[in-house]
Amino acid sequence: IGEELTYNVSYVGFNIGRVKIKLLSREGDSSYSAIAYMDSYKGVPLVDLHSVFESRFDKNVFSHDFQARDKDDDRWKLFKYRFDYSRRVVIVEEGVWQSNVVDRRDTIGLDTLYQDGLSLFFFARKHVHDRESVRVPVFVSEKKGNAEINFTNIRKKESIDAVDYPVDVVYFSGKAGFIGVFGLTGGFEGWFSNDDARVPILAKMKVIIGNIRIELMEWKRPGWSPPRYPEERR
Repeated sequence: IGEELTYNVSYVGFNIGRVKIKLLSREGDSSYSAIAYMDSYKGVPLVDLHSVFESRFDKNVFSHDFQARDKDDDRWKLFKYRFDYSRRVVIVEEGVWQSNVVDRRDTIGLDTLYQDGLSLFFFARKHVHDRESVRVPVFVSEKKGNAEINFTNIRKKESIDAVDYPVDVVYFSGKAGFIGVFGLTGGFEGWFSNDDARVPILAKMKVIIGNIRIELMEWKRPGWSPPRYPEERR
């Protein structure tokens, strides 16, 4: 709890934005709360993105509550999802942030447990050391979809600007069968730290403008730093 991870987002070598993810709290052993801030850098052509995701998920990393706010000119649009698994529905509300007015409300049937756009990040961390391919139900942009993830537990080394040594990582790949923030969809790859923390070190994803690189650049996690890949024996 209190972990804070900050990522630089780049496109063909140009830095276009930043993502910051915080694990905020834990309620006993039942649920966790997290928040993500996504912002494009000022002055970047063709990219103007400012979004905040908040998620509450259980210890098995399935979503229970989610809200997203997206900046639209001078106001923030707000979207809320409340997963009521006992009734097998998700309740969707749309409005304006810091307003008590609900502009639209809908109830959509569910047939299983779902991930939202932020809990999926933690789901991958939980299972990155598995060796299996899974089809994960997701609820994103008010629609049901799936994320196909191939967890390989294959050990590799990767380089990032934040440290001056090769990082010990575990690789996986997948395909987003949905359209997420900034048009995220299609194939993706991830490299997470090969340790108990399982911190995402690097990812490659496809969005509206093309393929982007998301690289860890700052972190606040007491006692942790990216694990060094062991030197090869001569």
